[in-house]
Amino acid sequence: MKTFYDVQQLLKQFNIYIYVGKRIYDIELMRIELKGLYDSHVIDKETFFTADLILRREHRIEESR
Repeated sequence: MKTFYDVQQLLKQFNIYIYVGKRIYDIELMRIELKGLYDSHVIDKETFFTADLILRREHRIEESR
């Protein structure tokens, strides 16, 4: 997993589709859903941290625009 798209595909595997209309809000909601999956022991630690790192990077990029 290396890109924002990869994280979207991960969430899609669990029927989680996110589109709020503003990319930064989408990223924040994706992080919340990702945390929920991790807390429920649906995804492992490595997957969670990799996906969260990607989302944090994307969030920083959006904030700088």
